[in-house]
Amino acid sequence: MLTDIAIAQACEKQHIREVAKTAGIDEKYLEQYGNYKAKVDYSLLQDRADRPDGKLILVTAITPTPAGEGKTTTTIGLADGLRKIGKNVMVALREPSLGPVFGIKGGAAGGGYAQVVPMEDINLHFTGDFHAIGAANNLLAAMIDNHIHQGNALRIDARRITWKRAVDMNDRALREIVVSLGGKANGFPRQDGFDITVASEIMAILCLASDITDLKARLARIVIGYDLDDRPVTAGELHAQGAMAALLKDALKPNLVQTLEHTPAFVHGGPFANIAHGCNSVTATRMALKTGDYVVTEAGFGADLGAEKFLDIKCRMAGLTPSAVVIVATVRALKMHGGLAKTQLKNEDLAALEKGLPNLLQHVENITQVYGLPAVVAINRFPDDTEAELALVEEKCKALGVNVVLSEVWMKGGEGGMALAEEVVRLCEVPSEFRFCYEDELSLKEKIEAVAKRIYHADGVDFLAPAVKELDKLESLGYGRLPVCMAKTQYSFSDDAAKLGAPRNFRVTVRQVRISAGAGFVVVLTGDIMTMPGLPKKPAAENIDVDENGVITGLF
Repeated sequence: MLTDIAIAQACEKQHIREVAKTAGIDEKYLEQYGNYKAKVDYSLLQDRADRPDGKLILVTAITPTPAGEGKTTTTIGLADGLRKIGKNVMVALREPSLGPVFGIKGGAAGGGYAQVVPMEDINLHFTGDFHAIGAANNLLAAMIDNHIHQGNALRIDARRITWKRAVDMNDRALREIVVSLGGKANGFPRQDGFDITVASEIMAILCLASDITDLKARLARIVIGYDLDDRPVTAGELHAQGAMAALLKDALKPNLVQTLEHTPAFVHGGPFANIAHGCNSVTATRMALKTGDYVVTEAGFGADLGAEKFLDIKCRMAGLTPSAVVIVATVRALKMHGGLAKTQLKNEDLAALEKGLPNLLQHVENITQVYGLPAVVAINRFPDDTEAELALVEEKCKALGVNVVLSEVWMKGGEGGMALAEEVVRLCEVPSEFRFCYEDELSLKEKIEAVAKRIYHADGVDFLAPAVKELDKLESLGYGRLPVCMAKTQYSFSDDAAKLGAPRNFRVTVRQVRISAGAGFVVVLTGDIMTMPGLPKKPAAENIDVDENGVITGLF
């Protein structure tokens, strides 16, 4: 059986100009990066302002397990399936981070015969967006320390600087560090640390900015810490926003690539969903909506993380309304939620499946009942799935009024997604009343409790003293109307990764909150979630290589 990278390398790619032509994008908007990728100038949005938006389809998933769900693969295969049934369709995805690429997951551009290409480029440096984001982040960090060294006119309290440096790599050694050692010429020593680039507020700002003017305004609003009078200090007061925007002006332009079946795809931005808001850029989504009649996008991890933030943060800020939601699941993963070990998944086990099904059903109910959106469950089929197991999933979902469609896009590409495409087209015509999980007028505490109780089904929230103090401060500073961005383990509805399925009788512990004023939300850290991951005992990097001809292997 061919690996994902072998399948991708065997694909005969179309020139990016042909892909743009399929999307109806004139060459004058293209900035080519070789033959198979290009940036699209944001002036396209201005020129297409009067064109009606296409239908927006969100692909999300059950709570992830080591058995895999195939959310990105399904997203790409669904788009190819829509094209096969004659629809004008665009894909809008996130860019992969180098952290997971070299860490646990390996490549992240889909799988099997449902991938975006050039797969190696997308997984590695691509068009340099993440490097630009890291540079802008670290420019601000350098300007903070330089300002203090040069006399500290803003009276920044060096003990209360909240802005961290960033690097797009899993590196636990950088979580907590001391900078400016070596004497007076090197500045004032202080405790510092690194976040992974995808957790940087700059990433969130880039993904939520509507244009270059909005980008600069958001950069200026970044709170970098507090002064000696306990007043927030912003990047605008350091006059950093112009230079940061200059570093980001090209990164703001969406990247155009293609699927294996030449469906046009925007791949742009990449915030993690467990520590950030987990969606591709607003610019790319809007551009896709102005070029396609149907736009398929995805949000990271399970629907309690990526979909919640897509709906409560991105849609709220950008004024987007999804027409339909696809919830991806596998029988294998549901059996793991039911208590089976990964080594036992090949055998039929209806009891384990029934025990794990509440995880899927809770995600379905959240989408349909909390958010009021029509949904379909896409079962990413594996050869070991039995008819009895598939029938049980269908029975339980139909009891909630939601259809189940088998997805075979990994093996068959767009052909294996045609049935799902037909159901999605039907759902897009179903009337719905989209609503948020919480309203702007609630306090920050009430918003956190709303997500915990309505989405996670927790009994309540316990706020540790530092979190209470910071929440009260943020409310007093006028940030109380902002949405909340929950940083939580992706492996459970709770903040405990060991609680699988659909746990009950638990409380969520909030230990810290951070203001991301430029992004426009408050980050809420729960459990032991960290914004700088570490590498596993055997990182994926050990299997990645390149030969004398420049051919890369081992990405997936």
